[in-house]
Amino acid sequence: MRNVKVAGIGLLRVKEYWDRSIQDLFTEASLKAIKDSGVESIDKVYVSNMGAALMQDQLNTAALMSDALGKPGLPATRVEAGSASGGVAFHEAVQAVASGYSDAVLVTGVEKMSDILPDVVTTALAMAEEQEYTAYTGVTKTGIAAMIHRLYLDLYAKPEEVGMMAEKSHEHAVGCKHAQYPFKMSIERAMSSPMEADPIHMMECSGVGDGAAALVLVPADDAGVEVAGSAVATDYMSIAQRPDPMAMNAISKAANKAYQMAGITAKKVSLAEVHDDFTINGILGIEGLGLAKVGEGAKLVSSEEVDNGGKIPINTFGGLKARGNPLGATGIYQVAEVALQLRGEAGDHQVEGAKYGVTQNAGGMASICAVNVLRRAKK
Repeated sequence: MRNVKVAGIGLLRVKEYWDRSIQDLFTEASLKAIKDSGVESIDKVYVSNMGAALMQDQLNTAALMSDALGKPGLPATRVEAGSASGGVAFHEAVQAVASGYSDAVLVTGVEKMSDILPDVVTTALAMAEEQEYTAYTGVTKTGIAAMIHRLYLDLYAKPEEVGMMAEKSHEHAVGCKHAQYPFKMSIERAMSSPMEADPIHMMECSGVGDGAAALVLVPADDAGVEVAGSAVATDYMSIAQRPDPMAMNAISKAANKAYQMAGITAKKVSLAEVHDDFTINGILGIEGLGLAKVGEGAKLVSSEEVDNGGKIPINTFGGLKARGNPLGATGIYQVAEVALQLRGEAGDHQVEGAKYGVTQNAGGMASICAVNVLRRAKK
């Protein structure tokens, strides 16, 4: 197996692109990544997308995107794993290069969410849950997260401690050129916003936006940003089936495998990008990655340790809450952001001396999770 590195990065700002198609977003991000990589040709394309079948009435998106790129002869594969699509697509792309099957792989996540009504977005998110036993009841993803949130508050934390996940993400997004909401937000503002599903406030949820992020992967050459570990794990679809509904085993299993591949433990991680579509999910992501003990994630987020100059900076460009959460593209944004950090190209968001970065991208209520570990290669 060959080592793999991130050779090219292409990011679009997350926002509402009323005058652009999903193909336009995919192509712009992809061409940026290809140009940044300096490679002459791509031999494989992975398209990460969650909702085009419902939001654009479009299937066969892999062929559609390779056509839009002007490369209709390329082998192309669409990856769908709910909100974990981006992280899983990156995992598949890594394996393609590591195995020697491909030498230059483009993996692009894209989602166009602003063209549809909010209830369609809600339906799309609920489709990541089992339809026969869960979604048919009418429960939304927010509703399921609210159950876990309530249990966490009963056992471990105050509402304001969990809500700090949103405040910190917004603080880190300030000045981020690709962020949807690059402004500060106080904990008072978050806690006084309307309830989405008690006890989750509106300002504890990620928004709706369009976006595309792309990466080019090639064999590593002892320079740049290498993929140190990459793993995917699954769990019971329904939280009702799990012995402990707050034990996000897919996160911890994927993290342990990725750390093992990288030859490190959680203590060696310099920064992390976690899946904070809801504040509680960000907290549980932190705990699942082993960055805090069970029940102590909220207290960690409420401390200065997760700040840029802290012990373990988290969501250094704003996370899903402030950078934005264009579903199928989110996991690619996460990896790109860690790669920028390890390249030393994060600007005002730079974590000095960063060597290892980890991303955690979850689908459903962590019924599937991709964890990817990147490292700064020795020159």
